[in-house]
Amino acid sequence: MSRLKWLYPGMKVKRWIIACGTGVLFVALGSTVLMLKRFPGSRGLGLSIIILGCLVVIYGIKRMVKSFIKVFLPPQREEDLVNIMYHHSQLEKGPKIVVIGGGTGLSVLLHGLKEQSSNITAIVTVADDGGSSGRLREQFDILPPGDIRNCLVALADAEPLMRDLFQFRFGNESELKGHSFGNLFITALSKVTGDFEKAIKESSKVLAIRGRVIPSTFDKVQLVAEHQNGQKTKGETKIVEQNVPIRRVFLDPVNCKPSKDSLEAIDSADIIVLGPGSLYTSVIPNLLVNGISERIALSKAPKVYVCNVMTQAGETGNYTAFDHLNAIILHTRPDVVNHCIVNIGTVPPELLKKYEEENAYPVLADSDRVIEKGYTVIEEDIINTEDYVRHDSKKICKIIMDLVLKTKGKNHH
Repeated sequence: MSRLKWLYPGMKVKRWIIACGTGVLFVALGSTVLMLKRFPGSRGLGLSIIILGCLVVIYGIKRMVKSFIKVFLPPQREEDLVNIMYHHSQLEKGPKIVVIGGGTGLSVLLHGLKEQSSNITAIVTVADDGGSSGRLREQFDILPPGDIRNCLVALADAEPLMRDLFQFRFGNESELKGHSFGNLFITALSKVTGDFEKAIKESSKVLAIRGRVIPSTFDKVQLVAEHQNGQKTKGETKIVEQNVPIRRVFLDPVNCKPSKDSLEAIDSADIIVLGPGSLYTSVIPNLLVNGISERIALSKAPKVYVCNVMTQAGETGNYTAFDHLNAIILHTRPDVVNHCIVNIGTVPPELLKKYEEENAYPVLADSDRVIEKGYTVIEEDIINTEDYVRHDSKKICKIIMDLVLKTKGKNHH
């Protein structure tokens, strides 16, 4: 019965089905004329009828496809159809890239990577307990949605308005002050579906993301820091506020289970990227989830750490590139990384002054110490200094794609 609906009035499909059918009849008629060969000029007439029939079929199919497009695509995106299809077909052939971290650093990188591949998996920390995420986590007993939302928006292929909507933050004039719409949307969806994982997948569909965003664990974990003076601090925001050098961090509970999809993504990855992002509160917490660092170590794919370009007060004061990498190794194992990308670009003096007020300084590229440990160092100018000192996603993406190509080249030989 549902198939007959194609023939209902106003569907704007019947006429083009009839046109295609007429074209097929012309082709059949032309073929018959060609085969008869009983009168002069039958060959020319037959070919003309066949060509006419083919043109009618092509026109009918073209108009039928256009009718479908008008239903499924907004009018302003119809003209982008060729670009959308080209991008989709090309990006599906892209490498399987796994990026591990959290915070703004990860979303900046994902923004660039989605132009290279749609086979991206972002494995995101769920130890955040500050701001809107922390409040929602406490009030609704869910995983913090903030870092997940940032990654979803970074990978989004939806309309700019939809991306802006997800990032919209309510002002101080309402009870929703400080909350972003995207955080509230994911929270509401997790309550409607009864499943945080399903809420992320449905949000991914709404934003039409290129790739996947997966929490490193679905367990409700908190980050704990043991400082150099022996004291312990529980909670990501409190750790940074303490401004006391960190000896190590660990998760509570310690035996948290990794998400199944994150392990599968690591196993099939063509490249695994750690960072960029806050060392102790964004990158390392993912690696502390049971089984994740072990799976990364077993992977034959290139494993790259994108070192931070600036130190962070309360976390990595006076840290060099070697100190950043060494902290990861001490928390996990030496074979979770084999390449380290460090910045050798210079920060403009006016920006340096801004950062000095926050006790943040450029990370020293002590590449010799990294090489002594047995790791490959990739030294590049990888910073964007327009308003802030940020990683330049295009430059890092180029390095990542080059590593993938080199590795694939070696494997073919």
